[in-house]
Amino acid sequence: MTVIRTELPPQRGSSGDTTPVISVRGLWKVFGQKAAQVPGSPELRELAPRELMERTGCTAAVRDVAFDVAPGEVFVVMGLSGSGKSTLVRCLTRLIEPTAGEVIFEGEDIRAADEKRLRELRRRKFSMVFQHFGLLPHRPVLDNVSYGLEIRGVSRAERGKRAMEVIDLVGLSGFENSYPDQLSGGMQQRVGLARALAVDPDVLLFDEPFSALDPLIRRDMQNEVIRLHREVGKTMVFITHDLSEALKLGDRILIMRDGRMVQCGTGDELVGAPADDYVRDFVADVPRAEVLTLRWIMRPPGDDEPLDGPEFGPGTVVRDATRAVLASSGPVRVVEDGKLLGVVGDEEILEIVAGARGGE
Repeated sequence: MTVIRTELPPQRGSSGDTTPVISVRGLWKVFGQKAAQVPGSPELRELAPRELMERTGCTAAVRDVAFDVAPGEVFVVMGLSGSGKSTLVRCLTRLIEPTAGEVIFEGEDIRAADEKRLRELRRRKFSMVFQHFGLLPHRPVLDNVSYGLEIRGVSRAERGKRAMEVIDLVGLSGFENSYPDQLSGGMQQRVGLARALAVDPDVLLFDEPFSALDPLIRRDMQNEVIRLHREVGKTMVFITHDLSEALKLGDRILIMRDGRMVQCGTGDELVGAPADDYVRDFVADVPRAEVLTLRWIMRPPGDDEPLDGPEFGPGTVVRDATRAVLASSGPVRVVEDGKLLGVVGDEEILEIVAGARGGE
């Protein structure tokens, strides 16, 4: 099985810091009475899900997964139902206990934390936003948002001030005294997002938070996450089964199948170099011009080609360069740090635009 780039993207993190916020190594979650036997057995760990169930009565929901999450990164885990993605995100905070492997958060082994330390980490370092909002129906928005601070023992005046700040941040000003049943689904999810932000966590974990929302509201909430990430810069781990959502939100995307990691990389890596037929089918309907960057379609310049066309960076999305390429009398130059990497002309652009979809 081919896996593309699981290490930290070098451009992420403040001040060039690429020290992982989260490092996962050899992570397993097996359900069943003989669960502990599976990760350490070379024979059992390679069995297909049905064979493993027949042999041991166990289900391996997460199988030998490894990845890093950089400071400030939006790391998306996606897959179909039963792929193990929701189990994986719950293992990160031990809402579900891993069977084997390491989960390192800011240098600390989460699996070694005792109950007291684990509660402290969940209250101060992690916040989760779930598909089901879990709002307290008898409390207004203000009290729902400040609930995590109340659990911490923060004074009423201080937590009210902080709650109002994040209520304004997520666009709910004027609704702080409303009750959950007076709000639309999208507004309720904004309350859940504000509640997670109120405690100022280091990492926000999203478990398919928008999958129950109508398409238009879902799009609005995706845009809200992008805006909030731009404004507050939190590290985010986002679980989804929707590829378009993953491509829209993720700096990198990990695709899972049957508990295993199939491929991990940026959106253009998944579309430009799918690891296998499973990923290739996943990205078949993606508009390539909206995902691929010029580095994927550039070529060496010809001997007699003019090199006075416009310059673009290799990370420029094809769609954003199309008009300039077609309007130029010669190929555009792909340049990074003053070095010419290649050129892109009409032929390369039209091949992508005409093909349009990843499977064509």
